[in-house]
Parts: sequence; structure tokens; C-alpha cells
Amino acid sequence: MDWLHPLMGTTTVDGRAPQAYMVALQHVVVTLDGDPAWRRWWDAAGVAECELGIVAEGPLDHLRPSADICKVSGKLRAHFTCAAPEAGGGRPAELFPLAVHEVTGMFEVIREAMGLGALPPVPPLPELPDHARDLDVTCKPVPPESNAADPQGYLTLTQIKEFFGEDS
Repeated sequence: MDWLHPLMGTTTVDGRAPQAYMVALQHVVVTLDGDPAWRRWWDAAGVAECELGIVAEGPLDHLRPSADICKVSGKLRAHFTCAAPEAGGGRPAELFPLAVHEVTGMFEVIREAMGLGALPPVPPLPELPDHARDLDVTCKPVPPESNAADPQGYLTLTQIKEFFGEDS
């Protein structure tokens, strides 16, 4: 990886991560990282690196993507939530269209926040390498909202910012 550094996470109710979807999301990010057109597009940002934190949440009723975007230590730190597919989805390759839609939606938010030009086209995704299935995913249970009978059900912007254990 050169300019784009993914951090993968998920909220859980039952302790299980939507592994196939997380693999699909990371595969899209790795593909964009290696694409020369995307590299040229990112160079216009004037920031050497982009840390892209992606937290997949269950199919909940709130606006997506929720985002926390800031410049820290010479890099852009952009952490987003996205909806995990129902029942965890199927094989990663079946989830590539959804993953492309989510990741490009995140970069559209980054583009607008940084005043960058239009996104380049997404290159064809290569075959998924076998080692791509070995994925480090940060899993955290959905926290209950204080003084509420029902669980909160989604991450607040503060929780997104803190999800990967980093201070800004």
C-alpha cells in the first residue's frame, strides 16, 4: 500500500463480523490504492496518506455514511460507517458491487470535504487473492445509550472517531 491505508472494523450484536463483506471492502480499497489514476487524483489533495477507517454496522435506520474526517500528523484520517449486508452476505466476490458503491461514496465525501476534482473511474477488480481472506477486523459490541431502554443501534461521530483507539 502506498497512499491509502485501510482500517477495518465492525459493530456486533452477536460477536460475529460480516467477514465476506469486510474482505470485499478491503479488496476495493487495495485496488484503488494500486491504481495510477486514483494516485494522481489523491496527489491533488496535498496530503501524503489517507487512513480510511471503515466500520460496518448492521442494517440500521440512520444516514450513511457517517464520517469523521481530519488531518493529523501529515495524513488525512477519514473514518466512516457503512451498512453491512443482511445476514452477513455471501462470498466476497458477490459483494464487490456493494463494496465499490460504499467505498466510492466515502471518497465522494472526502472529495467534497477537500475540494478535489471528480473521482476517477474504479478500475476492474482483480481476482481476490487467497491471503485476502486473512483480515484483521476490529469488532466492538453496539453500545447501549445511557438511560435508554433500547440499544442505541448506531455509532455516534465521537464513537467513530474513537473506534480504532486513536486520538486526534
